[in-house]
Amino acid sequence: MSKVIGVTGGKGGTGKSTVATALAVELAKKSKVLLVDMDVECPNDHLILSINRKQIETVFQRIPKFDFEKCIKCGLCGQVCKTNAIVGIKDKNPIFIQEQCNGCGACFVKCPVKAISWSKKEIGKVYSGRNYNLAFLSGELKIREPVSEFVVDAIKEILEKKEQDYEYIILDTAAGTHCDVISALGYCDFVFAVTEPTPLGEHDCELIIELLLKLKKPYEIILNRYEKENEHILSKMLEKYNKKIFAKIPYKREIMVAYSKGVPIEDENIREIGKEVERW
Repeated sequence: MSKVIGVTGGKGGTGKSTVATALAVELAKKSKVLLVDMDVECPNDHLILSINRKQIETVFQRIPKFDFEKCIKCGLCGQVCKTNAIVGIKDKNPIFIQEQCNGCGACFVKCPVKAISWSKKEIGKVYSGRNYNLAFLSGELKIREPVSEFVVDAIKEILEKKEQDYEYIILDTAAGTHCDVISALGYCDFVFAVTEPTPLGEHDCELIIELLLKLKKPYEIILNRYEKENEHILSKMLEKYNKKIFAKIPYKREIMVAYSKGVPIEDENIREIGKEVERW
């Protein structure tokens, strides 16, 4: 049975992808590891690890198809479309903007003459790759498409077939607390929340803690860009949750240089995190 470890963060730019890739590489020195980039709106793990991705799947979403011979031009489909993908003007055929459609089906249900059926559109792709002795899986949402969680769900379906092949699965989620983050975290056994020692980092770290508590997921906090003089910024907030910082990754030039070159960071703090994970 594989251990599924999520790496997440309440805000972008805290270093969760840096931590996820470095932890995956560290664990892959001794174990079979699959790294999964679930930040499908802005995937970048393959850049950090210099992985040439290969497309393995196309992701589709349902969209309405209109039969204008049946259509009575009532405009009701446009009235119920919450994403404004349908412009419904009475006595005129509806205008459909497929890039804004999330496939909710309200128009299909509301149409009184069943003039709406289903078609589909491509919304993203799933990729695989390999480097640093680890397997890699990622998704990427097509530009201007609104529903990223469908791509996340497509990755999860592949994971369900592959999870027995690995000792560790590292999931790098998107930033924030929205639907695709929730979908990814729901698959995890344990979560590392990566934050930074700033007021924004503290605020958004608390948001992700609240989400993890609602999901009933065990978690620990990793403080990135740590310096002695700024670690106090999160202390009062973490006291409310009876939490301490699990690991600290220092703010130093070597890490920034490795990141900019597309090389996973090597740091004794990452090695210690890896050892703790192996002991669990």
